[in-house]
Amino acid sequence: MTSCQTMPGPLRLHGVDHTARPTWRLRATVAFYRDVLGLPLVHVISARGWGPRTHPDFLHFFFDSGQGSTIAFFYYLGSEEPESVQGRSRMRPLPDDHIGDATHTAWLVQSEDELKAWKKKLEDAGLEVSVETRHEVIESIYVRDPNGYFIEFTRKLRPLGKIDALDADLTLQAAIQAEDEALAAGTRISHIDGIWARKAALVEALQSDHDGKRPGVRIFVPRVEEFAPLVRDAEQRDDCAVVQGEYFDCIQGDAPLEFRRKTLGLKPAVWYGLFTGGVSGTIAVLDRDHVRIEPMAA
Repeated sequence: MTSCQTMPGPLRLHGVDHTARPTWRLRATVAFYRDVLGLPLVHVISARGWGPRTHPDFLHFFFDSGQGSTIAFFYYLGSEEPESVQGRSRMRPLPDDHIGDATHTAWLVQSEDELKAWKKKLEDAGLEVSVETRHEVIESIYVRDPNGYFIEFTRKLRPLGKIDALDADLTLQAAIQAEDEALAAGTRISHIDGIWARKAALVEALQSDHDGKRPGVRIFVPRVEEFAPLVRDAEQRDDCAVVQGEYFDCIQGDAPLEFRRKTLGLKPAVWYGLFTGGVSGTIAVLDRDHVRIEPMAA
């Protein structure tokens, strides 16, 4: 009988070790990450192609990205840059290619002053940098590296808490339910409105004890600062009421409700997610500065 061995506890991950991407611009990539961003070059693998005959010989080089992690690149010797990525380095730092730009690296800075200082440093290096953009809990600037990859510099506006985790879970529940229903009908989800409507039902079931007739328009707002202007505006109006909840406030009314972005003082990236808490009603208009929600048709 062998001695009992200590069983490992629940498996958990311990942070990101590294991320990796291909490059066809060796000199420019080293100059950008080491000399402009100031990341130390800490390791290089130089090897014959791994396994399949189609795998080129390569260099795999790593830069220290902090907290024990690295960011790495593969430079495949003799390979040609695919047409699909050619010219990306000359693209403006705007999300024009939402597929390609979804894959990006976001670097953390500590303050608004640091973010502005990085913007100046990048511009002084001859790079085009985006304007500062607020995305709910972060504020960011963007630039492209020599390969055309999106690089983000971001600062945290507030810490994440229990309400954020609950809100995230409800959103993904709603999305998965909506996707399963669409797939069963042989279609695909193409608009966020259906997910917002389904999430409203989940939030209502979570916190409502109201069994009577519900108002025709109900907007659920997570109780976090970035969406608080919507609730504060509704509290001052006569065409709707605000019912407070533990995690979500509910703006409700029987007539159509309209809001203006500039009146609320919201940045566009937050405005376009205005109904992330869920909405029961028909979103008749949602443009850059104006939204109108109408009661759902009977």
